[in-house]
Amino acid sequence: MNKYKILALSILCDAVGYVSFIIPVLGEFSDIVWAPLSGWLMTKLYKGKPGKIAGVIAFIEEALPGLDVIPTFTLMWLYTYVFTRKKELQ
Repeated sequence: MNKYKILALSILCDAVGYVSFIIPVLGEFSDIVWAPLSGWLMTKLYKGKPGKIAGVIAFIEEALPGLDVIPTFTLMWLYTYVFTRKKELQ
């Protein structure tokens, strides 16, 4: 999959995670469904050991109240396609 399509999906997944801030009471209950789904999606978008670690982090971030502001998917995209690529070029 194209890295920019993955970026778009990552931004979309982060936006879905922000729903709990938009709908105060219902939003926290949506995290019960979204937390495991976001962990699973993270492992599908980002392969290998880094994707698995990020999946666990995404699950924890979505499951714990108040941490939804962290754009986990977008940060993982930056790690995968910006920071890791620079190391490979050196």
